[in-house]
Amino acid sequence: MEAAEYDLMDEAEARMWWYHALHARLLHALHPVRGPVLDAGCGTGGFLTMLARRRPDLARYGIEWDGSAAARAQAKSAAVLTRGSVNAMPFGNGAFAAAVSADVLCHRAVNPDHALAELRRVLRPGGRLVLNLPAYRWLMSAHDHHVHNVRRFTTGQARHLLQQAGFTRISARYWNGLLLPLMVVQRKVLARGAVVSDVAPFSPWLNATLLAVTELERHLPVALPAGGSVLVIAERP
Repeated sequence: MEAAEYDLMDEAEARMWWYHALHARLLHALHPVRGPVLDAGCGTGGFLTMLARRRPDLARYGIEWDGSAAARAQAKSAAVLTRGSVNAMPFGNGAFAAAVSADVLCHRAVNPDHALAELRRVLRPGGRLVLNLPAYRWLMSAHDHHVHNVRRFTTGQARHLLQQAGFTRISARYWNGLLLPLMVVQRKVLARGAVVSDVAPFSPWLNATLLAVTELERHLPVALPAGGSVLVIAERP
């Protein structure tokens, strides 16, 4: 991504509703995990930092291509950080009990087939993979171009990708569905043609309201049929 985007991320991820909502879902998906966890494409380390607070029993590792972001992540989270690509990771076979990768397979510098093969390789048998992916090609916007995203996914596409990569027990579901209409308006009407980032400061009341909506959705008894993101959980056989 652009250096300015990492600056925005580093500043916003501790308080912005989007990161809180995402991290809550990633943390819940890791609930049964015992053992070392890799954040593949960890950015400036927001999730690793939250994981240190909420799951201090887990050994935490991160890999990030951008050197400045990796340094920020290490300083912020005290995790073990490696600079490198998710397409070819410098870790041993079966090194991790779980791997998380949030909004990484969508990036133009990432080859999804290579990255998933590497994630499968570094997971132990029975290890858990947790992915977050942006949803729907038709939602591609100025923000995607700004952060160099070239792919968005449906749940069906995500399942097929994981099946082809050799993962089993695959669950893929949409989330951020209650806010999807607002997302469409923001991306397709208000920001049309503008090269801007979706990562921006929100007023405290709006930030709290948006987070509350995502928390309401998270506790619904059934998944919504559509949403702005896809959460995937799978297992390495």
